[in-house]
Amino acid sequence: MRLDHLAVAAQTLDEGRAVVEDRLGLPLQPGGRHAYFGTHNLLMGLADGLYLEVIATDPEAPAPGYPRWFDLDRFHGAPRLSNWICAVDDLDTVIACHPAAGEAVDLARGDLRWRMAVPGDGVLPFDNRFPALIEWQAGGHPSARLAASGARLERLVVAHPEAGALRVELSDLSDPRVVFEPGAPGLRAEIATPHGVRVLE
Repeated sequence: MRLDHLAVAAQTLDEGRAVVEDRLGLPLQPGGRHAYFGTHNLLMGLADGLYLEVIATDPEAPAPGYPRWFDLDRFHGAPRLSNWICAVDDLDTVIACHPAAGEAVDLARGDLRWRMAVPGDGVLPFDNRFPALIEWQAGGHPSARLAASGARLERLVVAHPEAGALRVELSDLSDPRVVFEPGAPGLRAEIATPHGVRVLE
């Protein structure tokens, strides 16, 4: 299990773009549509093969008839860092160890192909502080297609009242940038940019 990317949820992509570009002082790049969940995104490449996405419900897509990923059906308010995503080599094996992470769903955007663990109700364990799990398949990795932004993730703080239990649950993740702290459920990303360290939360 390894850190793959971060997701900022927003009610609209325009709102998400405005907040992220203002806070980081860097432009987002075009992403695409996710037909299965009726969502679309914008992207920003980060150092070390990571990337950031802004994701929102696509107003031009039909409602899927089942809960969207990242708990987007219940999302409201200002754009915020909502989820972190970890990549695995064998999603089925990892789901067997973490069944609450959800069931594997086959997904595509353009020529990219991947599988993701998505809970039936769209809500990840530990109040959505458990990472979404992804297995990349065809088309490579999105970060390889993104222009370098000059930004690098310095630290990701995952806060939850049961932070200790969450850390134990994720013992197969070893990344010094990911820190677990007790507190109200939340995420905080400290990102080094050409303009200094900026924060998304």
